[in-house]
Amino acid sequence: MFKFVIRSALVASVITTGSVVAYAENPMVGGAPMFADKNIVENAMNSKDHTTLVAAVKAAGLVETLEGKGPFTVFAPTNEAFAALPAGTVDTLLKPENKDKLTTVLTCHVVAANAMSSAIAEMIKDDGGEHDVKTVGGCILKAKADGGKISLTDETGGTAWVTIADVKQSNGVIHVINKVLLPKG
Repeated sequence: MFKFVIRSALVASVITTGSVVAYAENPMVGGAPMFADKNIVENAMNSKDHTTLVAAVKAAGLVETLEGKGPFTVFAPTNEAFAALPAGTVDTLLKPENKDKLTTVLTCHVVAANAMSSAIAEMIKDDGGEHDVKTVGGCILKAKADGGKISLTDETGGTAWVTIADVKQSNGVIHVINKVLLPKG
């Protein structure tokens, strides 16, 4: 009986420690812990830096999609990135009559893959310094690396930098970016 109790305690300790280690790997985002066993929407909803993104995802009807199996890589613009758009842009995009345009903008931040920053950096290197990233929304982003940081240039020539990389999710990964990526036209 004594051996069983010791063995059970040891197993419980290993399981508990393993869980803590898995969570510790993820960076904090927007002052909140990001949990690898939660999906993209669940984690984004906890970030105080992504309230605009979450509101936009809801307005576009993309919650169910981004809660789905994936895998997805989401380049997640911060509230500051949305605020840097021309005055009135976010309010206009959030109107029901602009749902299609909002959906296009948001899906230009999503890739149908689980692409960690090391994989993106390797693709950039293999392609001679610039890699085309095809998004779910049909946009082509130009990924580059500079000083260990990854940048993405959208179809209008705007460049976003990854400020927090490799935030693991149950259905993919989030990379926090400092600018909203826009489609051409």
